[in-house]
Amino acid sequence: MEFIRNRYKGSTKYGRMDGEGKYTFPTDTKYVGEFKDGMFHGKGVLFFPNGSKYEATWENGIAKQGFFIFADGLQYQDKNWDYCNGNDRRFYSERCNGFRPPEETQLTHVHPPPTIPDGCYDCADGFYNPNTRIITSYTGTFLRNADDSEHEWIVRTCRKAWDVPVDNDPPKTFYNQT
Repeated sequence: MEFIRNRYKGSTKYGRMDGEGKYTFPTDTKYVGEFKDGMFHGKGVLFFPNGSKYEATWENGIAKQGFFIFADGLQYQDKNWDYCNGNDRRFYSERCNGFRPPEETQLTHVHPPPTIPDGCYDCADGFYNPNTRIITSYTGTFLRNADDSEHEWIVRTCRKAWDVPVDNDPPKTFYNQT
């Protein structure tokens, strides 16, 4: 079944998605699970292009109970969330695997961090080009267009290609000249 750039593969009933199936959105987000009368209904998982996923129980297209898992395996908790708070700013991989040696600075969750294309920003789920306002995955797949708010946040907050250090040597100062 093909809908305007959306795709469905699975069982149908009276020409509508019904039973088990896989629905793919134009953004390459995929829903795999149960359908009823053309809607997500029952158990199903949304798989996002960046590797994260949302597992839920759905009723007539609405998620009634579910949980989000980031691409690195961290499961979001809406209560007692202690990841990346004021007391603990480690990356999830550092919590799981420990710290890297001091000479191996970890700038992102992924180590070594991906090389940022010229003129772009690393916005955690891919690269952002401020000229086109497009965010692509690290593999180059289109993810989304940034609105004004996201554009401002990325430009203010994220690593940019021209900030990447060339070497690990500390700058020479008056007291540290060799």
